[in-house]
Amino acid sequence: MTPPANRPLLVLTGTTASGKNRAGVRLAQACEGEIISLDSMKVYRGMDLGTDKPAPADRAAVPHHLVDILEPRESMNLRRFVDLAHESAAGIRERGRLPLVVGGTALYLNGFLRGVLEGPESDPEFRRGLRAEASIKGVPALHARLQGVDPESAARIHPNDYKRVERALEVFGITGKPISALQGQWEQAPALDYRLYVLTWDRGVLDDRIKRRVDLMMTGGFLDEVRTILDGSGFGQESSQALGYKEAVAHLRGEITIGEATDLIKRRTRRFARRQLTWFRKWTDAHWIEGREGEGSDELAARVLDDYRKD
Repeated sequence: MTPPANRPLLVLTGTTASGKNRAGVRLAQACEGEIISLDSMKVYRGMDLGTDKPAPADRAAVPHHLVDILEPRESMNLRRFVDLAHESAAGIRERGRLPLVVGGTALYLNGFLRGVLEGPESDPEFRRGLRAEASIKGVPALHARLQGVDPESAARIHPNDYKRVERALEVFGITGKPISALQGQWEQAPALDYRLYVLTWDRGVLDDRIKRRVDLMMTGGFLDEVRTILDGSGFGQESSQALGYKEAVAHLRGEITIGEATDLIKRRTRRFARRQLTWFRKWTDAHWIEGREGEGSDELAARVLDDYRKD
């Protein structure tokens, strides 16, 4: 049998609430692997329930990388994350084990597999101006400005995705060219040997899974988690965009009821899952694994493993 370190990288992604994280743990246990978390929000300490971090028992059973490496006030960007992920993968290979990349942040996963477009360096002063404007007018106002200078990027970026709106406006401000034009000129084939799997469910089933997850989160101490962060270092620009946290903060400030917060989280999570699927469908080399009624993480992992071992 091929040693784990010499096998193709195993990549498991899927929408939020697809079950990819728990299936990933089972895969790692079966493949002598370690998990690299490709999730832009699991990097933040204390943001556990809202980001559905692996349970302590799972983290004890399988090493997880790029989880709990920053405080919520700190910043993370695509270039830094991709570099850290590659460093983690190299270390896992050196230990004779298989890297399993698990997560649903499509932008980070795409950067890890295909590389990062090297645009102009960031301009701290320009960004401070944007952040000040966002704090007064809101992120959608910046998105509206992006629509005027780069409608192609604006169509791809959600109005509340501050990080990507900021970068698109920054690139245009520095170069005078839309970032979409630069991306269109940049094509790079994957440099890694990998197998990519996407976990998916029937739309109605996925909606039910999202509903159950949010309900469990809200009754499991999520508001206490958010209150602890607010009483401590607080949220940064990136971490505040995590699903559910903005709504929880609004409730704690008395702006909306707990019922309204819960409904908003469910609605926005469903929309986010649809956007994730749009990203995933662009990957023509992906192997799709559709969940079946009654299947749990063990069954999903077994189906992925059967396919992975074919070659």
